[in-house]
Amino acid sequence: MASPDKVAAVAEIKEKFENSHAAVVTAYTGLTVAQLKDLRRSLGEHTHYRVAKNTLTKIAANEAGVTQLDEFFQGSTAVAFVTGDPVEAAKGLRDFAKENPALVIKGGILDGKALTADEINKLADLESREVLLAKLAGGMKASMAKAAATFQAPLTKFVRTADALRGKVEQGGAGTPAPADAE
Repeated sequence: MASPDKVAAVAEIKEKFENSHAAVVTAYTGLTVAQLKDLRRSLGEHTHYRVAKNTLTKIAANEAGVTQLDEFFQGSTAVAFVTGDPVEAAKGLRDFAKENPALVIKGGILDGKALTADEINKLADLESREVLLAKLAGGMKASMAKAAATFQAPLTKFVRTADALRGKVEQGGAGTPAPADAE
């Protein structure tokens, strides 16, 4: 019979897995409580970093339908549950791990797809969602301006040609064909 505390812990972790876009499993052996506090702060408000027992975390993950992470639940384990931008969380973990080698990224999951530690580091190299959206909007705006100029070019050329012909006609008919000789 499982204790009520363990049942509650499994239910909480399961809920975190179900409500997160991504989850990153790390090893934290050698980090102090103060360092873990700094890590939690650096991850931002949309990432919850939780130290948990492997057995309870594995049960909760499996109940939530996440079986891709089972191999990572060995040794000291903590999970970063990401409800916001996964790139921001990956950057926070990567940067913290550079300064504190005791933090080791084991792997993770993003929208149902398993990620290796290398893939998480590549994700951290991406620009944030807001920057990517701004670049996309800028590209679309430039494309629309280019399209408008392309559609406007033939009309502009026609107006210039018509204006030039009108100018020649006003100057005395230069450039107009001579009437055919009637014999």
